[in-house]
Amino acid sequence: MFRLCKLSVAQEKRGNRDEQNVEIEIKACRSVSDELEEAMNHLIPQLSQSSLPPSRPDLEEIIDNSDNTLLAAFFEGRIVGCLMLVMFRIPTGLRARIEDVVVDETVRGNRIAERLSIEALKLARISGARNVDLTSRPTRVAANRLYMRMGFELRDSNVYRYTL
Repeated sequence: MFRLCKLSVAQEKRGNRDEQNVEIEIKACRSVSDELEEAMNHLIPQLSQSSLPPSRPDLEEIIDNSDNTLLAAFFEGRIVGCLMLVMFRIPTGLRARIEDVVVDETVRGNRIAERLSIEALKLARISGARNVDLTSRPTRVAANRLYMRMGFELRDSNVYRYTL
């Protein structure tokens, strides 16, 4: 069901300088479980108040699509975050995008989004992508700081949307 990538992170406790090791497991979802479905029902509303969590059939379709890799972050034995890596071939090469990064608000500050992103970048590199794109609203200050710190560059681009 999952492919395991264990990462240990030094976490700075709030209010003091003591450090502790926080073990985060990043796993690529290979099938849909009750645990994954429950996690998505809990996480997606924290990402978007205008989007419903995916249904079980939606999750199965997402995971079955070879262009997608849904990464889940496990902290203290439960799913506390996710990230979607989408890769697809176009005439100019392999494109990679990070979408729908969300970490449970109760465990933010443990570098979980960073670990999910690092794993996504690694998978994109191994697959042959030359770069990875993502978008983040300006109001997501912490997320934007993270992406800049990781080496993502703000692109000079117009992003257009056509609502159907």
